[in-house]
Amino acid sequence: MNCQKNKFQLNKKYAYLNCAYMAPQLKSVEKAGRKGLAKKRQPNLITPDDFFHDLETIKILFSQLVNCPDKNRITMIPSASYGIANVVNNLPLKKTDNIIVCGDQFPSNVYPWMSACQKSDAELRIITAPDTTEMRGKLWNEKILGAIDEKTQAVALGHVHWADGTLFDLLSLRQRCDEVDAALIIDGTQSVGALPFDIQEIRPDALIVAGYKWLLGPYSSGIAYYGEKFDKGTPIEQNWINRLDSQNFSELVNYREVYQPGADRYGVGEKSNFIMNPMVIAALKQILNWQPHHIQTYCHDLIQPLVSEAQQLGLYIEDSAHRSNHLFGIQIPEDKQDALHQALKLHRVSASMRGSFLRVSPHVYNDSRDINKLIRVLRAIV
Repeated sequence: MNCQKNKFQLNKKYAYLNCAYMAPQLKSVEKAGRKGLAKKRQPNLITPDDFFHDLETIKILFSQLVNCPDKNRITMIPSASYGIANVVNNLPLKKTDNIIVCGDQFPSNVYPWMSACQKSDAELRIITAPDTTEMRGKLWNEKILGAIDEKTQAVALGHVHWADGTLFDLLSLRQRCDEVDAALIIDGTQSVGALPFDIQEIRPDALIVAGYKWLLGPYSSGIAYYGEKFDKGTPIEQNWINRLDSQNFSELVNYREVYQPGADRYGVGEKSNFIMNPMVIAALKQILNWQPHHIQTYCHDLIQPLVSEAQQLGLYIEDSAHRSNHLFGIQIPEDKQDALHQALKLHRVSASMRGSFLRVSPHVYNDSRDINKLIRVLRAIV
């Protein structure tokens, strides 16, 4: 794959290595948004079918992206926290139960569990990273697996760690969860779209993805997958469109107790967004055209000079077998962090500090010039 910078409108004077913060907008996505915006000029032309057509398209496209055999297990959500809240609301906890999360996990996949555990007096087990740079990712995965027991009701974490890119061994976690009958809840916000994810292989009970990062969609968009464990659950929101036969507008006053089949019971109200949904569709089509495994390969090849340089400078980066290529952390000594902020600004590089790590998150719009800018930043502070 060649660099795809021409499909975006990035300022070429800056090196935007920060997709984990927020994806830049594809030209095609902006065009779709403008078309959707114009459509609402004449609402008399918006038909009942328009409330559902784009939703079906999104479900089909996302199912292709994550190899989901049933599109009806896909629904629209406005945020990761919304998607996780539906999960938490339908996993009752007892005092003797525990929930497993990883250390320094993104708050949207921690606060809901924290609240649920406090209400039920259950245990929230936060499995922190090992205090070492030797085989850190491998040891962290082993700690998480070792923390799961017969009282574990759910393991909730990302495919990659949002701050440093550590890869979590989802297949081993799935196997262990099966052994103790625990749910596997994946926040795919920092991976799905750039890192291959296979529903049929990993078999998550829920996959929650905010749309404005690696899905390249607009802010306040998101997509969720809910497995069989949640087929008869109660959604956190009671809206008209998640009820059976909501397509029949003339019958909406005949209130239904039955929900739409599959995951649509958990969909957000007003998910028929005539501006955002076409943008989501355009983004998904582009990702499917590129394919996540090609994105990983592009990023792998792109970052090799940076990884080599950082290691030569004595900075820690996780071994490639235990981190992703689209998101990874470079550990910055505390006494160098102020200088780092200044150097990033001086060299016009956008990347995020998360804890002690400089989080670098390239995409196919980045090129060797962007990487060289960051190399100059690192040389300036070490």
